[in-house]
Amino acid sequence: MKKVLIISYYWPPAGGIAVHRCLKFAKYLRELGWEPIICTAENPEYPVLDEGNFKDIPSGVKVLRTKIWEPYNLFKFITGKKKEERIHNVFLEEEKPSLGHKLGIWIRGNIFIPDAKKFWIRPSVKFLSKYLKENPVAVLFTNGPPQSTHMIAYGVKKNLGIPWHADFQDPWTQVDYFPQLMLNPISKKIHAAKEQLVFRWADKITICSDTWKKDLESIGAKDVGVLVWGYDEDDFPNITLPLSKKFTLSHFGSLGPDRNAKTLWQALSIIANENKQFAKDLELELVGFVGHAIIDEIKSLGLTDNLKISEHISRKETLERMYHSQILLLILNDMPNVNGRLPGKLFEYLASRRPILVVGPEASDASKIVQGVNAGYTCDFNDLEKTIRTVKDLYDKFRQNNLPPNKTDISQYSNRNLTKKLADYLDQITKH
Repeated sequence: MKKVLIISYYWPPAGGIAVHRCLKFAKYLRELGWEPIICTAENPEYPVLDEGNFKDIPSGVKVLRTKIWEPYNLFKFITGKKKEERIHNVFLEEEKPSLGHKLGIWIRGNIFIPDAKKFWIRPSVKFLSKYLKENPVAVLFTNGPPQSTHMIAYGVKKNLGIPWHADFQDPWTQVDYFPQLMLNPISKKIHAAKEQLVFRWADKITICSDTWKKDLESIGAKDVGVLVWGYDEDDFPNITLPLSKKFTLSHFGSLGPDRNAKTLWQALSIIANENKQFAKDLELELVGFVGHAIIDEIKSLGLTDNLKISEHISRKETLERMYHSQILLLILNDMPNVNGRLPGKLFEYLASRRPILVVGPEASDASKIVQGVNAGYTCDFNDLEKTIRTVKDLYDKFRQNNLPPNKTDISQYSNRNLTKKLADYLDQITKH
């Protein structure tokens, strides 16, 4: 069986969605003739932990852990946070960032290049170059962000010449938060130069959406493949929760300033003021980090009694709540590269078979996937009239007990089938 070394910062006990890309690939690669070996960080600073993810680690898989120093204590000191606090996405922490917060972001973008994991690169290259001489593998696979994983593989490939597959779950210089890093001209050039190293040295590049594939190719990447996120059939078969008796609109994941669905909140308020029964039936469930400005806005529209907020919950409970909800909200980032944004939760939404309401452009890849499998509806960020009409239509169906599960075939998005696509890429680059 051929061996692939997967270099991923995120690995159990990490929680959240990012860990599942490499974890699910590793889970199914053996079925396709590839033995995964994992290289991850020793003592990483994960924002969220979830012990339930250990169940997906293949039995007996080799896990290598290399030393990492992360500058989060420095960031916490600058921003006035406590040492025990966990750092989530720094762009979600504050809608009106303090001077200290801005300074922390400036340091993150201009000093820690490519990212705050940069001090993981050198010790990993040194360790892996020695280890792989004695324990050879057929190919390297890296997943970013953090983009430091790609820099590790670049160093190893320069030393040993091993074929390399670089996978992007988010772009690098084209990512939506890149302009918020407050980069000076020199730092921008350094980021771009390192990105170009990946394009030149990797034997295969993949990214998670069709639009972002074109975006990468527009700045020099060649023959980019697409590996979307997916869902794992094993996560779903035993969930049999009854549907909520409320008209529940549920969102799972972070909601920061770029995901404030103002038009949707306004539409819900308008309908609630017109229809007292709707106001009684409505439940707006937001699970995960929610910015204070979003909470304040929803409450200011008279929806305080309808709002249900939960902090981070386990993956198991998340999937159960998806099944329990009447409507699943997919709120896209209102940013320039939104059309390529495919949140990982989209595919778990599909697997839960509940109707999906996409808030974002109809031309987005997410909307096209939802429409392509007849899984829901799309309302643009600013289309109040359509949003009101769509919510009313969904509510009427709810009242008539006519929101059945979607039965369209979605197997093309299963992790097992997506891993087959990955294995084909790995086979191709190791034949040369």
